[in-house]
Amino acid sequence: MTSGVWYVKVKWDTLQYFSNLRGRIQAPTKGLIKNLKEDFPMENKYTRREALGLVGAGAAVLSTYSLANSATQNETTPDQQKEHPMTPLMKFNSYGEDLEKHLILRTSPIAVKMLESESDIPEGALRPKRDKNYHLAQCQAFSLSRYQGKTVAMLKEDNWCWGPLFAYGLIRQEVADNYQELQNDLKNIPMLEYGKYIGVLSAPLKSAKFEPDLIMIYSNTGQLRHMLHVLSFIGEGFIETPIYPVASCALAVVPALSGQPCVTLPDPGEIGRANVGEDEIIFSLPSKNMANLVSQIKSFDERKMGYRDHAFLETRSDFPRPDFYKRLYREVGLDGNDTPTWPE
Repeated sequence: MTSGVWYVKVKWDTLQYFSNLRGRIQAPTKGLIKNLKEDFPMENKYTRREALGLVGAGAAVLSTYSLANSATQNETTPDQQKEHPMTPLMKFNSYGEDLEKHLILRTSPIAVKMLESESDIPEGALRPKRDKNYHLAQCQAFSLSRYQGKTVAMLKEDNWCWGPLFAYGLIRQEVADNYQELQNDLKNIPMLEYGKYIGVLSAPLKSAKFEPDLIMIYSNTGQLRHMLHVLSFIGEGFIETPIYPVASCALAVVPALSGQPCVTLPDPGEIGRANVGEDEIIFSLPSKNMANLVSQIKSFDERKMGYRDHAFLETRSDFPRPDFYKRLYREVGLDGNDTPTWPE
């Protein structure tokens, strides 16, 4: 190479050569020029600008080929689906996306897993005390998962509220005997066996890196009604659930762990410190129930009976009108003889 002139060994069928460079698609420009030098006998001398022009033309061909090839590779055939079936975790992630889409949820459904050992905690999970040197209430951890997409591991030392300490069996229940302030509440909240778990893990269902024990869905009452309605068509829409205004972290988790779907009122702590709206309610269900719920929701959507379709909203025709409406309509030759007159 002298005086800025490149001697590139190239034929006029260079473009054909580029189309055969399957294994060199991502090679740098200099690498492509080197390949050309090695593969073709020299017939002409080209300036740097001319050589780069040829390389650019070839790169365009390669780009077109790469896009077409990528599209072909991305097409999934039934045989390929059989060879690469969805894992259980992938299914749960897809359930999270489906619920958000079909129910128009404000926040992500939460995947919840009870922790038996620290080895159950996925890499990258937030542990408030260890990582940030602060404490959270369990409802605040749930809020971080559904609003900010965080995976949060709450162990005994991370908690700043008594509810989960007792409900999840992180401390002995006898401790409460010394505190008169807790007596009424502890009679009304479900509790897990002491020592069985060391904490609880939460993450958005659509991106969780673990298979959940249960799912918590924060919804409005219309979305809740729709979920129960679609489940009623397969005999799963009737819910017997305890209602109590305190310790929603217990009432939304413990029954579902035993296999019982439940509906829970967010407690005052959630309203005051965990960004829960006054119009929100919690639907919790065991992970084994998710497939049926999502399947039914999608089925109703396909029949235009989904949550967003308002299929059961009846529009009242010929509704009552004030008397001057009728006079006006009669004057211009329209129907004005409706009865009764508004207000009824």
